[in-house]
Amino acid sequence: MNIEKSKSLFAKAQGYIPGGVNSPVRAFKSVGGDPLFIKTAKGAMIYDEDGNEFIEMINSWGPMLLGHANPIIEEAVRKALSDSLSFGAPTAREVEVAELITHMVPSVEKVRMVNSGTEATMSAIRLARGYTRKDKIIKFEGCYHGHGDSFLIAAGSGAATLGTPDSPGVTPGTAKDTLIAPYNDLEAVQEIAQTHKGEIAALIIEPVAGNMGCVLPKEGFLEGLRTLCDAHEIVLIFDEVMTGFRLAKGGAQELYGVIPDMTTLGKIIGGGMPVGAYGGKKEIMDFVSPAGPVYQAGTLSGNPIAMAAGLAMLTQLEENPALYTKLNEIGARTVKEVQQNLDRLSLSYTINHIGSMFSLFFTDAPVVDFRSAKAADTTKFSGYFRGMLEQGVYLAPSQFEALFLSTAFEDDIIALFSKANYDVLKAMHA
Repeated sequence: MNIEKSKSLFAKAQGYIPGGVNSPVRAFKSVGGDPLFIKTAKGAMIYDEDGNEFIEMINSWGPMLLGHANPIIEEAVRKALSDSLSFGAPTAREVEVAELITHMVPSVEKVRMVNSGTEATMSAIRLARGYTRKDKIIKFEGCYHGHGDSFLIAAGSGAATLGTPDSPGVTPGTAKDTLIAPYNDLEAVQEIAQTHKGEIAALIIEPVAGNMGCVLPKEGFLEGLRTLCDAHEIVLIFDEVMTGFRLAKGGAQELYGVIPDMTTLGKIIGGGMPVGAYGGKKEIMDFVSPAGPVYQAGTLSGNPIAMAAGLAMLTQLEENPALYTKLNEIGARTVKEVQQNLDRLSLSYTINHIGSMFSLFFTDAPVVDFRSAKAADTTKFSGYFRGMLEQGVYLAPSQFEALFLSTAFEDDIIALFSKANYDVLKAMHA
């Protein structure tokens, strides 16, 4: 595979951009080799600057639910472009998108638009602290909520210990207010809540984790968190930046029947454009300025182009529930192909799967939290990633990232993916 243009661009980029990329995982450091520079994408396929074609398994980390370059979304953007790119003022479209979100997501009675998932989670935490007048938060090891200071905290030596900064620039003062729990360990969360009784403003979680690979909540785990938060007057926040509108029209909260107090959403509400949102109960959201005392603002919040794309995306999802049936069938068929390949080769690995999200872990042990995810063979995954890339399949360049499918993943694409998967696994174990 020729990637000379990508190599040249990466070399040039390193002179102007830290590490040559604008987000760390893109650098391919965990899998080896140089990153590919993407030129275009359509449907289930993506093309790099050298003209190489790949089956696309990331879909911009989730939002391209309907595949790349969806014609309805593209047409909505083209129509909006002639009205200007930004106003920094209210528009009708943001009201329409907000109305759709409140109609579709069970927990959201009011919603505030922002510009990214990171901004949404940062704002949600500030609001929860302002609403409860408490300082501490609980987050889960392995869950990623963007690069806000409160979230870049590593676990301490025990479930009830305070976190420590996981990145230079995060102060010990911030870290002391962030409490870390193992994912899927309800007893550990109960211990933390009891130890810091009356001090915890919010608990934030990916209801289905996507940033330690795809990890599902154990039966009763989310329900237990809901009960605990009610008992301790803690604001329960579901980070549905990845799962919102993907696992169901109302996200993971609809699928599992557990309703949080607040929800954060990402670029799927902009059809893949830079946008995010946070919403929840009316009494909480009315604490946001100018209705309430908690300040949050943004010139580009509710950007008219992003709102046009988001309105087109959400309208399709709202009006065509069969899209979710198709998406889930695609997920089931794709994972079945992987499992059949593993069985044909007498290989034992772990596959975590829900709807159109899945991960293949190079371990035969169950993966239920970040510790068990880290026990997987990442060296083997690196070889798998590079082999699949050579076979024309573009995977997430990290064992600890979920894969996302789209409705563009038709039978012929699934067959091509399955063949590549079999050939690579067979070569790895020859």
